[in-house]
Amino acid sequence: MSRLLPPDLKVDVRARSGHPTPAGLGRADAIVIVLDGSDPDHALARLPEAELWRKLYRAGRRATPHPLLVARLPTARHTLAVVSFAKAGHTGFERLEAARKAIAEALKPGVALLQVYVEGLAAGDALGWREALVSAALAAAAPMPQRKAKATPACDLRAVEVFGARRGEFSASIAAAAGNHLARWLTALPPNELDCVNYGRTLRELARREGWSFRFYDERALSRLGAGAFLAVARANAHRGAGIVRLRYRATGRGARPRIGLVGKGICFDTGGINLKAHKSMYMMHGDMQGSAVAVGTLLALARGAVRVDVDCWVALTENEIGPRAYRPQEVVRASNGVTIQVVHSDAEGRMVLADTLALASREKPRVLLDFATLTGACVNALTDRYSGAFTNRARLHERLQEVGRECGERVWCFPMDEDFDAELESPIADVMQCTMDSKGDHILAARFLSRFVAKDVPWVHLDLSAAEHKGGLAHVPTEFTGFGVRYAQRLLADEAFQSQLEEPA
Repeated sequence: MSRLLPPDLKVDVRARSGHPTPAGLGRADAIVIVLDGSDPDHALARLPEAELWRKLYRAGRRATPHPLLVARLPTARHTLAVVSFAKAGHTGFERLEAARKAIAEALKPGVALLQVYVEGLAAGDALGWREALVSAALAAAAPMPQRKAKATPACDLRAVEVFGARRGEFSASIAAAAGNHLARWLTALPPNELDCVNYGRTLRELARREGWSFRFYDERALSRLGAGAFLAVARANAHRGAGIVRLRYRATGRGARPRIGLVGKGICFDTGGINLKAHKSMYMMHGDMQGSAVAVGTLLALARGAVRVDVDCWVALTENEIGPRAYRPQEVVRASNGVTIQVVHSDAEGRMVLADTLALASREKPRVLLDFATLTGACVNALTDRYSGAFTNRARLHERLQEVGRECGERVWCFPMDEDFDAELESPIADVMQCTMDSKGDHILAARFLSRFVAKDVPWVHLDLSAAEHKGGLAHVPTEFTGFGVRYAQRLLADEAFQSQLEEPA
């Protein structure tokens, strides 16, 4: 197996009936307990070693009303116990954040068996907390690439026992964890290893392993298809190995199934091109392919979760290099759908490669087309790196797009897509300008630009991944590269309200 693919996360998640017993606690290395925060004293009184917990709570609440309590229990294994409090009205994001912090306290070296217990909450709230804790544990246990001479020890977690859960309760969460892990792993790889040539080979290997079909449109094939926007960006590469990968997954079983299109921006390193980035702006640009990693991670989550959908995943793979062949401002190129583009800035390369990739994907007439891209700094300026921006050619989807984000904890905010924004992109020489000279509303203008390459009869959602990087982690994910979008897309595509709205006329 290629070292460019992550190892499978081998953590057994087991449902347990009832509640922890002294004998059971004696087997565990650690336990995380979530209690009703409306009456902490009463909730703590029901725990073993109640007086110890009350003492810790009295000390901790001087700093915060709901402190995180940590202690060793007097069991044979000196079980590490972490107690967290669920306050009323916790959002999906707040649950995941609290779960990440509790799991970080519990998963110390040597913790192989973790127990999870939620006490005193209504059934729906308890289910949400159990899921959050399992997702946080799987995200924390997932190894990330490292190339140190002396490797940092891997997480020892091998099993999670969840009290009060039903068998199969976490199948979707386990699938999402695998997809999120893949997205974060690929993004964290150094750019001298995951260049676009090796990325294509890695996706071929992944497709073979997972039973997906694989097709690679190389530069010759893209030239025949008239994909001039993509080829302009790839022109400065020292190799001719750039191209668009198409991964195809077909669900098992008979009967009609929705067909989904996923598209990802895979710029394996972005120098900015001839409009060269400054050092600070270029430093993390090996992560400019995270949109493609999220698209592939979403495909993995859907396939591993046996979701009844057929999926075509399109990934645009190239670098944006500097050199004598680099594309330049004021060039005019033609995309595969015939739209001509006046180039304004070589560092707006993401929308160029997505233009041709979206045009190819929308020709297949999917029921819905989702694209993922670390596309604009303007979206980060608007939302910070805690939310991601959502754009769609179906305004009626706004409320449900945001609600799914609130429910699952990967939050998005919908921006306007009115046609009058197109006035900013009018070109005197081509059908459309790539961008404007300033960055005013660039996230909106980028989405309006991309809409030119999606067929009007195809419902389309564009995610500008401003939450792709967040120092210290975000929600349940502990790493700076967050893999934001896998969990969201998995929930969105399984959401019945969203699916029903897709059926309404444009």
